[in-house]
Amino acid sequence: MANNLLISLLQICLLFLSFSTCALGNLPKFHVVDLHALTSKNVCSPPKDMERFKSVKPALKMVDRHGPCSTLQPAEKLSLKQILSNDQSRVDSIHHRVSAISGKGTTSGPLSPSQITAQSGNSYSVGNYIVHVGIGTPSKTLTLVLDTGSDVTWTQCKPCQRFCYTQQDPIFDPSQSSTYMNVTCNSTPCNDVNNNSCSGSTCLYGVQYGDGSYTVGYYAEDTLTLTPDVIQNFRFGCGQNNKGIFGEIAGLLGLGPSSESFVSQTSDKYQRVFSYCLPPVSSSTGYLNFGSNSDTSNTNRTPMKPGPFYYYLTMTGLSVADKTLPISPTVFSKPGTIIDSGTVITRLPPDAYQALKSAFRENMTQYKMAQSYSILDTCYDFTGFDNVTIPSVGVQFENNVSLDLDSNGILYPISNTQACLAFAGNSDPNDMGIFGNVQQSTFNVVYDIPKGEIGFSPDAC
Repeated sequence: MANNLLISLLQICLLFLSFSTCALGNLPKFHVVDLHALTSKNVCSPPKDMERFKSVKPALKMVDRHGPCSTLQPAEKLSLKQILSNDQSRVDSIHHRVSAISGKGTTSGPLSPSQITAQSGNSYSVGNYIVHVGIGTPSKTLTLVLDTGSDVTWTQCKPCQRFCYTQQDPIFDPSQSSTYMNVTCNSTPCNDVNNNSCSGSTCLYGVQYGDGSYTVGYYAEDTLTLTPDVIQNFRFGCGQNNKGIFGEIAGLLGLGPSSESFVSQTSDKYQRVFSYCLPPVSSSTGYLNFGSNSDTSNTNRTPMKPGPFYYYLTMTGLSVADKTLPISPTVFSKPGTIIDSGTVITRLPPDAYQALKSAFRENMTQYKMAQSYSILDTCYDFTGFDNVTIPSVGVQFENNVSLDLDSNGILYPISNTQACLAFAGNSDPNDMGIFGNVQQSTFNVVYDIPKGEIGFSPDAC
């Protein structure tokens, strides 16, 4: 009876209010969700706050590379199952990498010239969001995936001695740039590259992803243009041997914490501060900002520690319908948590995910459950519904920072009538938790490395 009353009140709320979220007296908070708003349209929508976007420089427009806002036109569009499968490959790679740096293996140290020629691989989801930057003099526009879990920025370069995958932009030709130079072997910048070697006096780099996909080539420097800013002597990988199906991108913009990343190389100009807003659906646009313009007045900040390869923060709890779940903080603190722009679905420790799943299902008994979909196991059949009421989901971090997730961060649409809880559990309680990009969507996420903080402000795009 009480549950029916709640549903009736929520329906009244939807009828008379234009908000997507309603808090009714002392009743738990629920979201009233238009199912059509969860799915992408066939046309691109402009930034939500166009005036703010125009006023902040450099503000790079950021879009989902699979959506209608993207300039990429892959020959074959990835299915949702392929995207989620690639996402699991990325997570497996992160867990392996974290395990290695914790003493269970090794991923660092210089490579010999024979080792740096990596083995061939398949598609690897290096990230979902793209920006356009210029490289060289004169500047050539290239489409790069941004990735907070990678450090080396790289692009394919002519003459591609062995392999180049198909990309939409013309492949960068260093011989046509008056400011291009190879980095010298045994120099400090060369030694800073995690996987490096030498060819004569020239520094070589190598980046190999979790499934075996790779880029190998010359470590070089050239002019990087982020309109209107120009970065001189920016170091990047000029890929000569590249293998993998990267979705026609030209390369990657590395926003990780290490010394060779874009963030570290531009520290004098942008003070190692950047922010982004990931759009809620692939037909919307977001942004990537650098420097002091990255912050907003209503940013809630939690401590962050730049570690090897990733940005670490402390998750402390979860809530469903404004009710904090009974999860011991050690469940989160023991494995730790990173924030990652390239992981799609947030991964939680098994006990935390079980508590979240159970509470969510208890608040969704009015809807018919559907079969699991790939890595998602709490799915619903909404046939016959245009709008549904779902419980709010909150994620808590250290320093009493609590994020009330956007509805797009709670439900992951599978079709026009089916959606799933947009979280997954790790199989091992010792595996690192990952705060993924679906849950970050619509927040202005500020990385303030000098202060050791990550900030979140809602409803930014």
